[in-house]
Amino acid sequence: MVVETIAFALFALVTVGSSLGVVLVEDVWHSALFLGAALLSVAVHYVMLQAEFLAAMQILVYVGGVLVLITFAVMLVRREGEPEAMEVFDA
Repeated sequence: MVVETIAFALFALVTVGSSLGVVLVEDVWHSALFLGAALLSVAVHYVMLQAEFLAAMQILVYVGGVLVLITFAVMLVRREGEPEAMEVFDA
């Protein structure tokens, strides 16, 4: 019983921390990586609830589909020398 509580608290901290990372990090690529960590930790919560099918769907649909889509969008939109272009607009 104590081991399950400790595991739940650990993955709850991982979920909250990576969710905060998604919102607070300015780089889109790192934000997508934090989103992947948050979605994987939610899948671990489903496994703890003995809902293995939901955990598998969480990993297949969200981590496998949505996160890959976001990754391709970031790679296609990002330009070389983007920070210099942002400095022009800040001045």
